[in-house]
Amino acid sequence: MSASELIDFSKLCIHTITTKPWDVETAIEKYANAGIGGITVWRQWLEGRDIEKIGNSIREHNLSLVSLCRGGFFPAADQQGVDAAIEDNRLAIREAAALGAPMIVLVCGAVPGQPLTKSRKQITDGIAAVLPLAEELGIKLAIEPLHPVYADDRSAINTMAQANAVCDELDHDLVGIAADVYHIWWDPDLEEQIRITGEKNRLFAFHICDWMTPTSDLLNDRGLMGEGCIDIKGIRKMVEATGFAGFNEVEVFSNRWWSQDQDEFLAAIKKAYLENS
Repeated sequence: MSASELIDFSKLCIHTITTKPWDVETAIEKYANAGIGGITVWRQWLEGRDIEKIGNSIREHNLSLVSLCRGGFFPAADQQGVDAAIEDNRLAIREAAALGAPMIVLVCGAVPGQPLTKSRKQITDGIAAVLPLAEELGIKLAIEPLHPVYADDRSAINTMAQANAVCDELDHDLVGIAADVYHIWWDPDLEEQIRITGEKNRLFAFHICDWMTPTSDLLNDRGLMGEGCIDIKGIRKMVEATGFAGFNEVEVFSNRWWSQDQDEFLAAIKKAYLENS
């Protein structure tokens, strides 16, 4: 057994989107064999598969099922779109329950040209509409603030403060926040907002990767921890100071890494996790 195999990766979780070329069965096997502690499954990896069987396989491989990703995209230009988004989120909640995932990450959505205030109201109302089912099935809903560069079409929730405002309005134990360093590292109020989030017991998830400088693609050019400019160790200290003891979830969208050998990429993830997060 090598020295690296003796290192504890029990709090390391990898999103299936990170190793995009692998199907879910391969990801489960590879993560487990690498000693990874947890997995977050993206919904497209479940298409055409027996969801309960996938969940059972995850548990049989001694992986913790951290969350299902993603729900959200509540805003729409018309009521038909709003209603469709709510139904899709109800479906995501049922999928999470079938899989055995305790939580869904919400990328909340936005509509180009629509006032952000209107989109934020649709987001709050949409989460409220699906809460009864989430409560029935015991599924947490983690709002993920996205970097302001995505405010036009991916999320009208762009800061921890805005996410906390939605949580305050809904005031429900199942509604919290997924803090992703890629989206929040720039925020001058970050430490205070993380503290508030922790005090209110709504820091549900912590995602890590890095911001490349320069970046070739605002969506699909994320870096491994240590490749970019984010003070990941500093933010992790803020998060852990709240008492957060959950997983460090590696979520990397990268055309560059996806084009490479994924076994080598997995080894690079482990190395970057140990050295730079």
